[in-house]
Amino acid sequence: MDSPLDSLRQEVAALADRLAALESRGSETPTTPRGRTSVDALDPETFWALHGLQSRLAAHPETAEGAVMLVGALRLPGGGDVVWQQAVGTDGLIDTEWTAQAATLAALGHPVRIELLRHILAGTRTTGELAALDDLGTTGQLHHHLRQLVAAGWVRQSGRGSYEVPAARVVPLLAVIAGAER
Repeated sequence: MDSPLDSLRQEVAALADRLAALESRGSETPTTPRGRTSVDALDPETFWALHGLQSRLAAHPETAEGAVMLVGALRLPGGGDVVWQQAVGTDGLIDTEWTAQAATLAALGHPVRIELLRHILAGTRTTGELAALDDLGTTGQLHHHLRQLVAAGWVRQSGRGSYEVPAARVVPLLAVIAGAER
């Protein structure tokens, strides 16, 4: 039979192992033995949004198995505030076909289009201004890439020869970019 001191040593060793695992994983979320996220083990100051989301999951049948949320509030470099929140229950999300999203995601798969989006968000909006930027190709190539972004919904024309990223796409776009960081 273990003495109280042996039990305490085992508990401290287990906590040290958990802490080391958390530190090696960065900001990834720890899970319980059943694979569920253990939000209680996370610092509420750092993971305030996750605490809020998880506290609401059980209240809605479509989020009982979990949810994914995009949320953001920012001021664009060219002026204007954007606030956005989108939540999707994960029940069935992984099982559904994702092919309908392929074209939208593929539009982000070209370096020139990513740069166009960055410049448009930063306030460079007219085709003349965009054509003057280095490394974006010829005027014909520029129009081709802009058409691809418009077709995918990442950009819309805001006037003749002027483009903008719709407010509803700003936070999802930035979330994709942030999610692609390694």
